[in-house]
Amino acid sequence: MKHPCGVRPLRAYVVVLLATLRRPNPVSVRSLSFAAVVLLLVPARSAPAQAYDSTVFAGLTWREIGIFRGGRSVAVAGSAARPNEYWFGTTGGGVFKSTDGGNTWLPVTDKYFGGTIGAIGVSESNPDVVYVGTGEFPIRGNVSHGDGVWKTTDGGKTWTSLGLAETQQIARVRVHPTNPDIVYVAAQGHAFGPNPERGVYKTSDGGKTWNKVLFRNDSTGAADLILDPTNPNVLYAGLWQAQRRPWTLVSGGAGSGLFKSTDAGEHWTELTKNPGLPTGLWGNIGIAVSPAKPARVWALIEADSGGVYRSDDSGSTWRYVNSEHKLRERAWYYSKIFADPKDTNTVWAPEVNLFKSTDGGVTFRHVIDPHGDNHDLWIASNDANRLIEGNDGGPNVSFNGGKTWTDQDVATAQFYHVETTNHFPYRVCGAQQDNSGVCGPSRWPGGIDRAQWYDVSGESGYIQARPDNPDITFGGDNSGFLGRVDHKNNTFRLISPWPDSPDGHAAAEGKYRFQWTAPLLISPHDPHVLYIGGNVLFKTTNEGQSWTVVSPDLTRHDPTTLGPSGGPITLDQTTAEYYGTIFAIAESPRVKGLIWAGSDDGLIHLTRDGGKTWTDVTPKAIGDFTRVSIIEASHYAPGTAYVAANRYQLEDMAPYIWKTTDYGRSWTKIVKGLPATEFVRVVREDPVRRGLLFAGTERGVWVSFDDGASWGSLRRNLPIVPVHDLAVKQGDLVAATHGRSFWILDDIAPLRQLVKATPREAMHLFKPSDAYRVDWGGGFQLPGNDAHPVGKNPPSGAMIYYWLKDKDRRVTLDILDGRGRLIRSFSSRQDSITAADSLKVDAVKKSRTDSLKQAGVTDSAKVDSILGTLFADTLKDEDKPWPRRPPAEPRAPNKQGLNMFAWNMKYAPARSFWGINGVATDGPMALPGRYQVRLTVGGRSATQSFALKLDPRSKVTPADLQAQFAFLKQLRDTVNAVTNAIITIRNVRAQLTDAAGGAPGAADAARTFIQKLDAIEDGLYQVHSQADEDALVYPPGPTERLSSLIFAASTTDARPTAQMSDVFRLFAPQIQKQLVALADALKSDLPAVNTALKSAGAQTVRARAVELRLPSPATGR
Repeated sequence: MKHPCGVRPLRAYVVVLLATLRRPNPVSVRSLSFAAVVLLLVPARSAPAQAYDSTVFAGLTWREIGIFRGGRSVAVAGSAARPNEYWFGTTGGGVFKSTDGGNTWLPVTDKYFGGTIGAIGVSESNPDVVYVGTGEFPIRGNVSHGDGVWKTTDGGKTWTSLGLAETQQIARVRVHPTNPDIVYVAAQGHAFGPNPERGVYKTSDGGKTWNKVLFRNDSTGAADLILDPTNPNVLYAGLWQAQRRPWTLVSGGAGSGLFKSTDAGEHWTELTKNPGLPTGLWGNIGIAVSPAKPARVWALIEADSGGVYRSDDSGSTWRYVNSEHKLRERAWYYSKIFADPKDTNTVWAPEVNLFKSTDGGVTFRHVIDPHGDNHDLWIASNDANRLIEGNDGGPNVSFNGGKTWTDQDVATAQFYHVETTNHFPYRVCGAQQDNSGVCGPSRWPGGIDRAQWYDVSGESGYIQARPDNPDITFGGDNSGFLGRVDHKNNTFRLISPWPDSPDGHAAAEGKYRFQWTAPLLISPHDPHVLYIGGNVLFKTTNEGQSWTVVSPDLTRHDPTTLGPSGGPITLDQTTAEYYGTIFAIAESPRVKGLIWAGSDDGLIHLTRDGGKTWTDVTPKAIGDFTRVSIIEASHYAPGTAYVAANRYQLEDMAPYIWKTTDYGRSWTKIVKGLPATEFVRVVREDPVRRGLLFAGTERGVWVSFDDGASWGSLRRNLPIVPVHDLAVKQGDLVAATHGRSFWILDDIAPLRQLVKATPREAMHLFKPSDAYRVDWGGGFQLPGNDAHPVGKNPPSGAMIYYWLKDKDRRVTLDILDGRGRLIRSFSSRQDSITAADSLKVDAVKKSRTDSLKQAGVTDSAKVDSILGTLFADTLKDEDKPWPRRPPAEPRAPNKQGLNMFAWNMKYAPARSFWGINGVATDGPMALPGRYQVRLTVGGRSATQSFALKLDPRSKVTPADLQAQFAFLKQLRDTVNAVTNAIITIRNVRAQLTDAAGGAPGAADAARTFIQKLDAIEDGLYQVHSQADEDALVYPPGPTERLSSLIFAASTTDARPTAQMSDVFRLFAPQIQKQLVALADALKSDLPAVNTALKSAGAQTVRARAVELRLPSPATGR
């Protein structure tokens, strides 16, 4: 069974692994909205100028690899009017929308905002109007703040910030059922400290201004808010006094209570003391009103006598109907309740499990759903069987009242850290909150499917893979849990350094203290040495058979931070609140035994003798109780280290990165260029270019080229999401996000080579990274399917980056072999067919634009939207009727800034013709060795060299590889001879048809010659083949059959089989016979035909390999 917040008994891991009240004056908050927009969309504006303009990063793109497995969602919504339309909010990655009943989900806020989402309100009267409250309401120890309220009026295409950013955590957004301009927001306020921006807010003008209509004090926020479904002037609100500190949770206090308004929020009456409700302190509160009988109200209350209370007189009196612990456990994390729209006795309670009552809340039964830890539920007002539920696995939709649910295959996983392995291709590993730890490939033929990921030990900690045997992984979790997995043998072993679960006990009670995300590290000098941090540092040299403590307590161990967590009503004793622990460890890759350790309560220690002695090297200015998040030991100097620290849990959002070059004797803060309120979780150093640093913040990724002296944004297309960890692996930058799974920035060679002079050049060619001879596109694969999403692959081949100061320059890229011989050339110019199509489309677009303007549509955004819809499929060749054009050559981009072109490592393909079907034309893949790329722009050229490397998994010999190359080249050349011949036949046939039409005297000669050409063409190629499986009706010709060897011989690095050569020898002579016949006909017969044409006064024919007209679908010619 899945336990709350990922707290599992140890046996569960083994099973998983082995199985794999006052009313203030109205306030305007428009200024807050503009601040939020500036912060989210253009963070650099609020910081000092970057060293480089963003165009130098233009060709860099983050790649989403998954895992496509959902993370926690506490905000879901749907539409009564649109049964297939649903919304859910992530806890880190913004808002997603489905228009097909939850079968597919797409992000809709990435260009505007992201982060954690607390509530979604969809207008019943106009479902295109949606309000989103950011900042989740379950205030976990590492909870991320929101940025206020956002609104869309076009179903999620565009969004506007409405302010309220300082509320930070929002529990509910309620939209008036008939007037979408009237909206209520239940704001919890800051999780880690008091602030006045909390309580219930109301707008009557669509969010232009807000009034705070219910407020208790600066430590009490609104936890729930309900509108009477039959009378929107009646509201119920639950207020919750709660606060987080890094070491404890306080849930409940005198501020908590239940309130009601009967005049649309103008005045409120407190119901807390009404008859039947519990006495004493209250904590979290959930409320539900029966739409079928609005006098019936339920409240799920955290109290000493907590549980489900029901009123049948609109809140005047109450009855205690259920006190079961299953509805009260971890009340701060759950405590929501929902009424069925039709049945007055049916009520739902999402808790650790999902529960449903059909007797008015007296008893509840477990409803099986895809995942545990349930938080939110939406039920269609016109169909009680239609539900969407949000839990720690994401969203799931049901159309049959919870009997079955949709899958949770959306990439919203929350990862704490990232580890990369030494497999080829390297794998990416991490511990996913509320799920298992996983490892998966960084690329995979055909895309990275969820099935390619496999479980590793741990949910909330670090993953480490042995560098010498990456199939052995170690995974950590809360409570000091640590497991070893041998993935080849499918064996699991528990190797925790102190296997005593501290759950339920205060931090001070245990022999040792381990954080929720206890650091784990394999020594870069010895793969047998493994470290794990508690309040002391543990070391093993025998894979956990025994452990040695190699440090004293390296924390402040302040007794005031080691007490019980939770209360004053309900204790919540998990190691998420354990404090005074080592949170970061790093060993110098240059010097064995030089180890840095940082604590979550603000200390940094250093040992230079493997733990025998330790020195406190904490920066004086770091601040008490600052969390040392990551320490990065330099690859270049043993005395240099970088520290990412944060104080957001102390109400300080500022970024903190520290650097030392003298073993911690002195420190420099290096945060220039980072936004003032974007705190940092990780800093990493590039192992190739000294001074190149990367930082992960609560909103993205940043880069420094000058050892931290200044920073610039590297977010690019990465969603606005917390980045908890980064890793540099084989020239890639890998990001572990806390809400959008893993992303990879492929090939950071341009960042390693970029200098200040580069942007001043008219053009600059970067030296390409060496590439492996692997086609990650795979062989046969089905088209992409949003209902079964897969991680993206990088481009196959050599990634070539170049800088252009000006756009639209003519660019030529030449690929040369090691001797400088041309292999292939690419241009930025469109081919003639594409250029003609573009001119036609441009003309039609201009005409449509003029028509729209004449009709009064002048807004450029609306015009672009309409035209985008009209021309969405205009240039999709696969959707056009036969004959389809020959494939266009790849074009070299010529945009301003950084451009990227990927050469697929192949020689030029055979020529294609209009309507070609069933003929493989690929050229051979280049052999391993040195190659060059030459960039030419405006008469200037630059050349760089690179290598193509053999797939490390291949066992092929050079001789066999040379034989494969020669065979594939022979196939390509043979096919090319055929396609040129067919184009020539079509050319001559078109000329003869035109000429003979006006010269009756030459018609017989022309007809006879055309028949001869047709026979030759039929001997080469099946002209009736126009669709994928036409070969079942029209037998393929020798060219199609011979060309199939191109695929057969290139599936792997190997010498072609003897049978392949036999097949080639079967069909090659047949092809050669027809090619000779064509040459003879053109040489011997065509002159006589031309004589007849000339005598008849018609134009003579000159054979050329140029198509003059398209073949007819009726004849194939």
